[in-house]
Amino acid sequence: MQVSSRPRENERGRILTRLIVLSLLAWACAAHAEHKLNDKECLACHSDSTLTTEVNGKTVSLQVDEKKLKHSIHGTMFTCVDCHKDVKSLVHETTPQKVTCAQCHADAQVTYSHSTHFKASAAGKTPAAGCEDCHGGAHEILAADDAQSPVNHGNIPYTCGRCHGQKFLMESNGESTQPFISYQESVHGRAIEKGSAKAAVCTDCHGSHEILPANDAKSPIYKFNVPATCGNCHTAIRTTFMQSIHGQAIARGNGQAPVCTDCHGIHSIKSHADPNSPASEQNLSRDTCARCHEGVRLSQEFGVPGNRVTTYFDSYHGLATEGGSVIAANCSSCHGVHNILPSSDSRSTINCANLDSTCGKCHKGVTQKFTLNKVHMDRGQSKDIGTIAVRWVRWFYLALIFAVIGVMFLHNAIMWRSKAVARRRMQNPSMARMTTNQRWQHLVLLTSFIVLVITGFALKFPNSWFAEALGMGEKLRSITHRVAGVILIGAGIYHLFYLGVTREGRRLIWDFAPAPKDAFDAWSAMRYYLGLSKERPKFGRFSYAEKAEYWALVWGTALMGVTGIMLWAKVWVGNLLARWWIDVATAVHFYEAILATLAILVWHFYQVFFDPDVYPMNWAWWDGKMPVEHYREEHGLDTEALAEAEASEQGDPIAESEAKPSNEPPRR
Repeated sequence: MQVSSRPRENERGRILTRLIVLSLLAWACAAHAEHKLNDKECLACHSDSTLTTEVNGKTVSLQVDEKKLKHSIHGTMFTCVDCHKDVKSLVHETTPQKVTCAQCHADAQVTYSHSTHFKASAAGKTPAAGCEDCHGGAHEILAADDAQSPVNHGNIPYTCGRCHGQKFLMESNGESTQPFISYQESVHGRAIEKGSAKAAVCTDCHGSHEILPANDAKSPIYKFNVPATCGNCHTAIRTTFMQSIHGQAIARGNGQAPVCTDCHGIHSIKSHADPNSPASEQNLSRDTCARCHEGVRLSQEFGVPGNRVTTYFDSYHGLATEGGSVIAANCSSCHGVHNILPSSDSRSTINCANLDSTCGKCHKGVTQKFTLNKVHMDRGQSKDIGTIAVRWVRWFYLALIFAVIGVMFLHNAIMWRSKAVARRRMQNPSMARMTTNQRWQHLVLLTSFIVLVITGFALKFPNSWFAEALGMGEKLRSITHRVAGVILIGAGIYHLFYLGVTREGRRLIWDFAPAPKDAFDAWSAMRYYLGLSKERPKFGRFSYAEKAEYWALVWGTALMGVTGIMLWAKVWVGNLLARWWIDVATAVHFYEAILATLAILVWHFYQVFFDPDVYPMNWAWWDGKMPVEHYREEHGLDTEALAEAEASEQGDPIAESEAKPSNEPPRR
């Protein structure tokens, strides 16, 4: 029996068709699953400004500027999903993960992880700068050579300044904005502002991603790395410096030796021609070099002579510089700038073989004999014949000056005393001006005031001639000052008692009382002495000048007493009041002392010594007496009042006062 094969063939065809269809469906599904989204598909949603999300409770826009994206360095090289690798479809079933730059820039991320910015962020000191803060928004990153890029050389100071120029932001992290402000005013900052493409910016000194603190040995601003860092731009200077005695010391690891920033400053580097620069001619000797070479620290540690600046200023060069000379030699004129070497080095500008050339820059035609003269006056410490001779001359003349001037002073003092006494006798008749009690009060006030002035200003100006003449240690000076202060305050309290209890005291306060007439008297006196009026004003027992001085004395004594006690008991006052009260009391005490001292010298000493009418002095402070004729001229109204009071008695009242000298002042 023969069986037909057609049904079997049909069955195999159907099976094959099904397999083909299933294969096509599987291929279509796989192709759909592997579809890579393009930028247009992403921007279809993300170009919408209303597309937002919530991040830490804040609404954040998800809009992407297509123009900026295409202009960025990433927009020309990558698509969206090259960075957002977890995004597989237009509809995000889960929130896309935050893109990290490290997935492409692993090396930069590693160096950044060592930086102070990363560590500050990890420690919770937010905000700390990250990739986007410096390079721009994630979709707007430009190449460093693009003039609009935040990391373009000319834009670096502005980029760093967005954080480091904000006062409250920096203070919240315990830092200051002063470095940024100083850089803006520096020679580098001003050059960048003018468009320089070579001047140093922040990253040239601090690095880019691996910014480290100055105490980190890997930091480019670590002290021992500073010459190399500055040398990236100043190559020739670095080479010269490293050969100098300072550079050699740095190479040996001597942290006491100066580097570029020690002499030129750090962020505030200025041109050496700028008078505010530490490397300027005006500041070099007095400030910059003196920081190391004036003290004894280098002497104790390394045997380098100290007091170099003091001895320099004892020389002609130093004195001329202090006097304002701009051509007199300073430290760098002789020792060099970056090429400073010890005198034992044959390359040194102060080596004996090179002194002719060095000194000859200013002194044309010098010889070796001329260069043997010392520049740093060693104040007699050396043992050479010249120094010994100068020392003997100094001592000889000091003794001669003391003897000759002392004899001259004694000679003139004897003559002055004799003539003053004779002139005083010729001025009789005289009358009482001050009582014995008043003269003692004046003497105590005079003595304590002078002691207070000398001991007080000796503290404020310890290097002054009068401080040296005082010859006291701080402990003895402070005790003397306080004792004089107590005596002055005691004299003031006694004077108040004297004014209130004694009859003469009550009369004194009445006669010292200011009156409207005093203002007119001052005006009339100036008109008279300027030749604008022929009438000389008449004064009472005390003129306007004496009244002004008396009340100034009362005010000054009270103010100096109160502030002096506050400073003496500063701990108690500081616990009782705010600390700034002590600072205010210090300022008032100092400036009131200046005012009082000058007032005595200018106002009181004129009336006692320099007024031609009282030459050689007004003796009332000594014996309490005043010539009758002078009293008539100076106190005409009081003279008339005395005459009226004594009208019932025979003769002239002042003449009677001559005949019967009294220890009491004239009474009304």
